[in-house]
Amino acid sequence: MKTKWRILLLLPFFALFILTSCQEEEVIITDPSESEAEAIAAESELATFVSATAKLDGSVDNIIDQASCISIKLPLTVVVNGLEIIIDSEDDFAVIEAIFDEFEDDEDDLDMIFPVTIINAEHDEITINNEDELEDYVEECGGENEDDDDIECIDFQYPISFSIFNADFLIIDTISIENDRELHRFMKRVRNKEVIASINYPVTMELADGTEIVVNNNEELHNTIRDAKDACDEDDDNDHNDDDFTKERLDEYLKKCPWLVHEFKRYNQLNTEAYFEYAINFKEDGVVVMRARNGDVLTGTWETRIVPDRGAKLKMEFDNLADFTLEWFIYEIEEGKVKIYNGDGGRIIMKRNCDVVIDHTKERVENFLQECLWRIARLSVNGADNEKDYIGTPLKFFEDNVVKIRVNGELVEGTYEVLVRPAGIGLEINLEGRPDLKLQWLITFLGENLIKLENENNKMVLMRHCPDVDQDINYIFDVLVSNVWEVASYMDHDADLTENYMGYALDFEENGKIRIFDPNENETRGSWLAYRNEGLFLGMKFGEDNEPFNELTHRWKIKEITSDRIELKIYNPNGVIEKILVLEHADW
Repeated sequence: MKTKWRILLLLPFFALFILTSCQEEEVIITDPSESEAEAIAAESELATFVSATAKLDGSVDNIIDQASCISIKLPLTVVVNGLEIIIDSEDDFAVIEAIFDEFEDDEDDLDMIFPVTIINAEHDEITINNEDELEDYVEECGGENEDDDDIECIDFQYPISFSIFNADFLIIDTISIENDRELHRFMKRVRNKEVIASINYPVTMELADGTEIVVNNNEELHNTIRDAKDACDEDDDNDHNDDDFTKERLDEYLKKCPWLVHEFKRYNQLNTEAYFEYAINFKEDGVVVMRARNGDVLTGTWETRIVPDRGAKLKMEFDNLADFTLEWFIYEIEEGKVKIYNGDGGRIIMKRNCDVVIDHTKERVENFLQECLWRIARLSVNGADNEKDYIGTPLKFFEDNVVKIRVNGELVEGTYEVLVRPAGIGLEINLEGRPDLKLQWLITFLGENLIKLENENNKMVLMRHCPDVDQDINYIFDVLVSNVWEVASYMDHDADLTENYMGYALDFEENGKIRIFDPNENETRGSWLAYRNEGLFLGMKFGEDNEPFNELTHRWKIKEITSDRIELKIYNPNGVIEKILVLEHADW
């Protein structure tokens, strides 16, 4: 019993010692002067900016409530021109817009089924029982495009975290903020002096146009929000046709980059296949250039005008393209997307693509080809898919019209020439023993990472391959060439074929050759290439007579790779695994 009492008497001493030790450690790792400098002052403009950035922007559903400082909580049932609709998400606002736009001369009407819940700028939820109660809140919001407190042109990327201090500016807690609602309510505590806090940097901010800015301290955050808060159109109006933008702003938006056609409809007939990825470039002086997929380039004219109460119109005229020659209403503009329509059942959806080059020049194409290696991702010859013959065999274009293809580690040399033809820029390749490539191709698409080529019966896609600037590819390269490998497992659907590869060893060489040693000390050669294409892949190519390894000729998706094990898989178009290949370090 004495021993027990002695332990109990010592417990307060140890508790005091532990608390004292923790507090001393806190003093060591925290500089109160620095903490005080980084803390957000309650009355500061920075506190106001952060709070205003986190306020609710209620303008997204103005087509329903005509108020920019409140939002209606979804789901919501509305009656639009006599048709009852359940609004489950913001995507359904387009349904209301389509009904409003169906006829030009009708009177549009929208009624809500009460009760509804509104969310105000402070993120508070309030139940509204009838139209009169709702109108009171709408009137408090003020009119269209009036100045308000919320900042809509810049946003925080979440999560972000705050350090919380005691009165001595020692850190006592850290909290994580996941959304605007949490941030606004936390900043309310800061501004009411209920808590002392600082932001844990760096923090990423996103502008209205999608640009990301990383800030590292309070001063940078203050200046970034200050510079951005009035730098965009907050769209605080009730006009779903967005006719508040000016003709000048619209023209600059269209001229900023080329556009690709992603949907095309005329006379209510969907004809996207005929015009998909047609490239349109709106240029100065009313000139529009359109490039078809076959490389044909058409030049026409364009102009815009603003129609009161109806929004904006875009007029295009081409001598030989009647489907586009029309004056179109612009009924929706999103960042990087424009939708236009006409009253005869026509609609075009265009997406911006700044990487597309429409006005090719011979010099530009030559320089582009010489920048990196190019792998043949697709090759269709007279309707037959032949790209399997070019797995692991990249092309390299040099100056002086020399082109080389790497096969089994050996470079086969030929010539190429960039051609200027009335239909556009072409590419002629001459490689002996490669009749599928020894053709004149028309460049139909030239993007940042790929080139599409066509001729009368054939199509080819080249994908850029720049291994020197990709750390993942460099790692895969180092792992493969540093070891000798054996097939630890090979599953083809439900069949285990591992036994077919027992006793073999694979040696991946730096020059792209695969050397395979079999139990009879014979040697087989193949080609390999590790590359990126929406994931990491290992392409392996073996001759048809190189059994059993010809079965492994595929573009394998790399699912796992370490210094002594590689797991590869092949998926069918539905995402189902068809084959699994596991390579492991071999003791050779």
